[in-house]
Formats: sequence, structure tokens, C-alpha cells
Amino acid sequence: MRKLFIPALSAATLLAVSCANTSNKSDADSTATKDSVTVTGDVVDPSANTLTDAEATGGWQLLFNGKNLDGWHIYKGKASNTWSAENGLLHCAGSSTDKSDMRGDLVTDKEFDNFEFTADWKLSPQGNSGILYLVSEDFDASYLSGPEYQLIDDNNFPEKLEDWQKTGANYAMNPPLKMAAKPIGEWNTTKIIVNKGHVEHWLNGEKVADYELWTDEWKKHKAEGKWKDAEHYGSVKKGHIVFQDHGSEIWFKNVKVKQL
Repeated sequence: MRKLFIPALSAATLLAVSCANTSNKSDADSTATKDSVTVTGDVVDPSANTLTDAEATGGWQLLFNGKNLDGWHIYKGKASNTWSAENGLLHCAGSSTDKSDMRGDLVTDKEFDNFEFTADWKLSPQGNSGILYLVSEDFDASYLSGPEYQLIDDNNFPEKLEDWQKTGANYAMNPPLKMAAKPIGEWNTTKIIVNKGHVEHWLNGEKVADYELWTDEWKKHKAEGKWKDAEHYGSVKKGHIVFQDHGSEIWFKNVKVKQL
């Protein structure tokens, strides 16, 4: 979930939840200063971050290999130290106190138009993040072009949430059809399908959003809501998939995509 960026103002003024980062590794690892939630007791299954024979034959691609960030980069080449591969997990470090400018969204090197995407994720308490798609790096922020599959702690986030801010929503456009997230600390499975303008969001086997891009109804909804002044929001026909760094700790595994 992002606050809408207005170029004339600083991002710090506009974001209600600032994207902070640890200033150096020693501070980040210190139990005295670290406020993120660590993964405890997570033993990654050897089959994680791999493709089955059926998936490989069916055209699936592995986007995270469980070892490093090959195939990914930070949005617009920004310097960032918040993303890493740890113990078979794709990890974004979280902090609510460090206000350095080393945060950045993680972007696939490849672009996709019609696709099915899946990933498992686990969010820290009071956390806020998202998965964006059809993203162009021509703009100052990923959310200025790409629709967002919202990820958030629905029950404990410190600010009041509108329905369109809740997990599984097409953020600021379509509220989730149902609440399907597991309790914080447990793994969830997300699926996103984009096919010739038809979009579906799935969460733990439940369809939570279903909409059509670029229709008159979609244009009307955009013009009446948060994105009314974001000219290029939803305009990209082929773009990147992005994991949002919103200052909250989050983990991903089994990140896969299939071109349709």
C-alpha cells in the first residue's frame, strides 16, 4: 500500500508509513536496535524454490532460486540494502525507526503481459507490503503504473483500514471479495492471473478480486478514486512484477510465473 506520490513534495511528507532502513549491518543485526521480527523455526522444504517436472513442461519459470537475487533488481537502479536471500527465503528487512534512504522495491528483470504468477509469503506483525504487476520503470514510483495486490496485517495495522486497503484487494480500486489471509506469522499463497485485461487475485485457494482493465467501468473507477491524478496508472500492457518495500519485514518463497 502506497500513498500517491506528488512530485512537488517529498516522499517523506506524503507517506503515512515511511520506508525506513537499518543504517548499517551491525545495527541491523543488533538485538538492541532491531525492531523487525525474525523467522524462527522456519525450515525450508528441499522442494521449495524448484519446479516440478510437470511445471517445467507446462511452461512455468522460477523467479527466485532460493540462493541469490539473480533475475531481480531495485526499482530504477536505486541503491538499496534491504533485500536478500536468506535460508532459502527472499527477505525484506523491516524497521520502523531507521529513516535512511536505502529502501527500494524489488523488480523482476523480465517483463510479462499475459501470465499466471504464484508466490508464498509471510508478513511481520503490523506489516504492510504489496505485489505490483504491469509495472513500468519510466515513472518515479512503481505504484504510478502498476496495479497492486495488497498485503497487510488486516487485524493489527496501526491505522484504520478501508476495505480497499485489505489483503488481496486491488489496492485503492477493488476491495477483496472475501477475507482469506492466514494469521500473521503463517505462510500464505498468492496467485495473480492477468490475461488480455482480465485480472484475478487469489489467496489461499480463494478468489479475492476479479476485474477487467481498461474498460469504461475501470476508467470511471480510476477517475473517481485515489489514482485520478496518476495519469499512467494501469496504462502498461507489458511490465515488471514488483515486490514492494514499504518498511515492513516480509518473506517470500516459491515465486513462479507462467506466460499465458
